[in-house]
Amino acid sequence: MPTALSVGSVTALFVACLHVCLSASVMAQPASTSSGQAYPTKPIRWISPFAAGGGTDLTTRLVAQRIAEVIGQAIVIDNRIGASGNIGTEIAARAPADGYTLVTITASHPLNQALSERIPYELLRDFVHVTQMTTQPYILLVHPSINAQSVKDLVALARAAPRTLHYGTAGIGTLQHVGGMMLAQMTGTELMHVPYKGGAPALVDLLGGRLQFFFGVPVSTIPLIKAGKLRSLAVTSLRRSAVLPELPSIAETGLTGYSVDNWYGIGAPAKTPRDVVARLNSAAVRALQVAELRERLRQDGADSVGNSTAEFTAIVRGDLERWRKQVRDSGIKAE
Repeated sequence: MPTALSVGSVTALFVACLHVCLSASVMAQPASTSSGQAYPTKPIRWISPFAAGGGTDLTTRLVAQRIAEVIGQAIVIDNRIGASGNIGTEIAARAPADGYTLVTITASHPLNQALSERIPYELLRDFVHVTQMTTQPYILLVHPSINAQSVKDLVALARAAPRTLHYGTAGIGTLQHVGGMMLAQMTGTELMHVPYKGGAPALVDLLGGRLQFFFGVPVSTIPLIKAGKLRSLAVTSLRRSAVLPELPSIAETGLTGYSVDNWYGIGAPAKTPRDVVARLNSAAVRALQVAELRERLRQDGADSVGNSTAEFTAIVRGDLERWRKQVRDSGIKAE
């Protein structure tokens, strides 16, 4: 026969159940803004600081679409180009810290800051680093009219005719820019840098034969390689890419130590509420774990990441230290 519960036991049990239910309710609450409203309650603006159609912009749009599905709110891409991505990034740094403005931060940003003290923002002070979206190498590409089947061929052409090989970049102070300067310094050649307001217009001029070579991002150049419109010579990462295993790294062609790695991540204004940042991080990580998106990114030559805010901040800090040392040791300066 079951034992009867005392009034005190019933009361204690009721209080315990009430505590559990209230705790579960609190855990289930969505993030809220300073006004107490559930987040997000309106479309989110995501600033893409490079030209539409370039690798940064294409990846941003792919990931934003998935995050919008997870978070249940529209995300509007706002291209604010110019000054090697600094114009759009400064706009984001000065935006209200309410979770309704995001910005794509790339591996070029720490380099930009290392090259110039005049950058109108500070990566570690002015932004919270929500998560890293992807990591990928650049691909060294030449126009089919260029008589170069390898990095050594390209270097031989540059030595035979100094200042005749032009390469385009997404702007002064970008990773593409420093990649070209490192190639020139390590081979003792004179290469001509042509800065653009984004990677897409530089790629157009490469296709038109107005440039001789280019450091392209996989997402926008792999289809062109497969179509025979461009020739790929190597990847800029220290090791070969799993997506393009047939391509050597520039380092293994004789330029030991050459390494330029690219990544894309999500930033928000520094004082964005922690619970909102946690909500954004959770949604982004979930989106980047979707098999369809991971496979799409892999086909585009990128590995999806989706790490914690602390882990992404450590990567940004590490790159800042690396490029400051590189700039100090090599004497590389923004033009």
